This record gives sequence, C-alpha cells and structure tokens, in this order.
Amino acid sequence: MKRARYIRQSTSQQSNLRQLAKSHPDELLFIDTISGSIPFAERPAGKKLVEAVEAGEINYISFHAIDRAGRSTINVLQTLQFFYDKGVIVKIDNLGLESMINGKANPVFNLITTILSELSSLEKASLLERQSEGIIQARLRGAYKGRLKETKDSPEETLAKHSRAVKVIKSNPTMSLRDMAKLASDKSKGYDVSPNTVKKVKDLMLTLSMI
Repeated sequence: MKRARYIRQSTSQQSNLRQLAKSHPDELLFIDTISGSIPFAERPAGKKLVEAVEAGEINYISFHAIDRAGRSTINVLQTLQFFYDKGVIVKIDNLGLESMINGKANPVFNLITTILSELSSLEKASLLERQSEGIIQARLRGAYKGRLKETKDSPEETLAKHSRAVKVIKSNPTMSLRDMAKLASDKSKGYDVSPNTVKKVKDLMLTLSMI
C-alpha cells in the first residue's frame, strides 16, 4: 500500500494534532492551511494529492473526518468518486470505514458519507445564515462597523477561529473573562486564549445578538 494522509486546518492558529494523532510513519502527509470553502482539487496540498494519485503514487488515503474532503456535499462526493475511479481506498478515521472492501465499493461507506456530507453542508449554511442575519440587524441598529478592532479577520473568521471561546461564552455568559479564558483554552491542542480575546469575541457575539 502506498499510503497518504490529508489534513486541512482553516488557520495557522488552529492545531492539527487531532488529525495527526492517527498518522503512521509510512504515510505521506498532505497538509493544507486553507478555508474549507475552497474545492478540494483547488487547495495546494489537495491538488498535489490528486496529482500523486494520477501518477499512481498513492492507493490509500486517510482523512480524519468526511468534511476534510471537500467544501460541500457535491464536492465531497466528487472527490470520493475520483479516488474510487482511480482504485484508491479512502478511510475516514472517525467513522472507522473504508470506501472499498476486497476491491469493491463499500455500500455502508457510500451511504454514511453521503448523509454526513449533507448534514455538514446544512450546518455550515445555517451558521453563515445566522451570522449574516446578525450582521444585518446590527447594521440596522448602527452597532456593526465591520471587522473587529486590531484584527484582520472578518466576524465569520473570528468566530470560527475562536469556536471554543464561543461555546464557553454561550454556556457561561456571566462568568468572568479570566475564568472564561481558562475554560476555553486547550493548550494540548495549541489553543491558548486571553481574557482580552474573550472580551472581543463576547462583544462581537453581543453585537450580532448571539447571546
């Protein structure tokens, strides 16, 4: 088996330790730091992986989760179909499933990956819709002026980057900023958030009526 592992993270601040946890010494690593909104074959590492498959250099690919394989249900299924047509086995680690068994398509893999891809796409679309609605309402109130002060990130990028902080703030809105920062931080995954960052995220969530 000529094995490869594909890893994608949205920003350099995010940790890919969870995706690397199941990697093996004999695997070639293809790592992208890029938004999941980019189609798989248009990502730098994704494109290199496609080229390696075309060249017959890879016949087994591992993904941590199905959403790493594309930007939408259609893109994920197109990516998986391409690998299947090339005779490449795809394994989704968090499902424990492989795309082929004894050289034949695994029907359970096809069913579950299709369902999960659709659910992932719906979840992302719903989140973007809620954020857009929040921004519109904030603009009508005159409360939203654009990007956060002292950051180059859009509101969507900020909330995505600090998703752990968002969850802590939603669950414990009256907790002190310092305690929120401690609870949100996860140094084992390279995420260490400060009280100032929590305040910025909380202010943005208040502006968008998310809490």
